[in-house]
Amino acid sequence: MGLSGFEDRYPHELSGGMRQRVAVARTWAADPDVILMDEPFAAVDAMTRLTLQEELTRLCAGTGKTVLFITHSVDEAVFLGDRVVVMTRRPGRIKAEIEVKRGGSASRDWESFTADPQMQGIAERVLRMVRAERSVEPGESAGAAAGSNA
Repeated sequence: MGLSGFEDRYPHELSGGMRQRVAVARTWAADPDVILMDEPFAAVDAMTRLTLQEELTRLCAGTGKTVLFITHSVDEAVFLGDRVVVMTRRPGRIKAEIEVKRGGSASRDWESFTADPQMQGIAERVLRMVRAERSVEPGESAGAAAGSNA
């Protein structure tokens, strides 16, 4: 988990990224069949987030675990997912389910993801669906629409 040398540290002595790694390790140690992760990387800096996402893909590939990952980030959803489920506004219902077919290597890294036109096309498709859910309805203020979950 990238925590070598920190075995004797207290939680308050760890960075946010290290704490997230500990949380992921605790989850995997319980050996569940399915893991629910609700925005686990939202509170870490951008570079740590990328690293944690890549580590998560390696863990999933190595263990075969099923992970249900909740995120508001379209790129994160497409990068991590084998399927992306787009939800409607209130009430939250499934609007679409998009399969993310990857070619070639099973390994995932951000450099390959951003350079792959197929992955970028999927991300653009998902983004259009999400943005359609965020549009302001007649009689609704723009602030209310921006504050809702899609």
